Amino acid sequence: MSEIDPTIQPISSEIQVPLTFSGENELPPVAPKPTVKRFFVGDDGLRAGWSVLVFLLLVVLLSLCSGFVTKHWHLIPDAPAKAADGSTVLSPRVAAIGEFLQFAMLALAAYLMSLIERRPFGRYGLGAARMLPDFLTGLFWGFAALSLLVGALLAKHAIAFDGVLLHGTTALAYALKWALVFVFVGLFEEFLFRGYLLYTVSRGVAGITRAMDPANKYSHAIGFWVSALIFSVAFFMVAHLGNGGENWIGILQVGLVGVVFAFSLYRTGSLWWAVGMHASWDWAQSYFYGTADSGTIAIGRLMGSHAVGSKLFSGGADGPEGSVLGIPTLLLMLVVIHFTLPRRIYGLTADQAGVV
Repeated sequence: MSEIDPTIQPISSEIQVPLTFSGENELPPVAPKPTVKRFFVGDDGLRAGWSVLVFLLLVVLLSLCSGFVTKHWHLIPDAPAKAADGSTVLSPRVAAIGEFLQFAMLALAAYLMSLIERRPFGRYGLGAARMLPDFLTGLFWGFAALSLLVGALLAKHAIAFDGVLLHGTTALAYALKWALVFVFVGLFEEFLFRGYLLYTVSRGVAGITRAMDPANKYSHAIGFWVSALIFSVAFFMVAHLGNGGENWIGILQVGLVGVVFAFSLYRTGSLWWAVGMHASWDWAQSYFYGTADSGTIAIGRLMGSHAVGSKLFSGGADGPEGSVLGIPTLLLMLVVIHFTLPRRIYGLTADQAGVV
């Protein structure tokens, strides 16, 4: 029998596992299993697409209810009359009722959405913080900007005044009536084009951007400005296409106004500055200077005026908003916003507090 060589080591019963670099054999993380809840609810609450759908359904339902009530109680005023040149002649009563009802429906629908989404109503642009200072500042700049534009029209001999049409208590009464009307106009149009829908689509686009690139620090800005181009610019322009007397320069300036108002919202997180400027700009046109406002002539205006010369400078039946001189005026407002309005929060989700 042969002897066992002592230099030969016995085979170990343990299995030898080859050494690997750290992480080489790690399995990729498993994505969370989709659920019905995740289909409707994301990281920041009800997904933006569903929010928009529910909001629009609420607006339609409230519109039907409002239509029934106004017809039953005979609250619907006569349709606006037409002037000889095709311009719409508008009375303060007709305008006030229409604009108030439309704003009320939007605001109520947004309030119901704030309960569903568990968000403060003020997140959609009409919060109480600095409401009065922003509104009054907007009033000042709206009147100042329109007056500057009218001054440029005078210098270019593109407008002529026919004298003062109202005096005393009559002038004061119409001034107050039209002031109320244009506050409603500002509230309705700002909330429609730059309120709930702009906010909701902004957070949706921002969420998609973060999902595609979690490290993208501009997701907030991308979400806002994509939504602003849709609602504050494109839809705002389309909504003005049916105005009597509107021209292509006027439509272009509507888009530029949309940029101005959106910039004020992005800068402050609030619609109140834009509501104020919108109201006083329209009031100065329609009542104080008595010009056409996107082809609309106001009943009970303080002064009479008419366009003179080339429509390129006068705006023709469109009024000052149809003049090419309005473009530098609006560009100046962007500068004013940049240097006069403080930067505040326009947070789309709770984790974006402090982001502007």
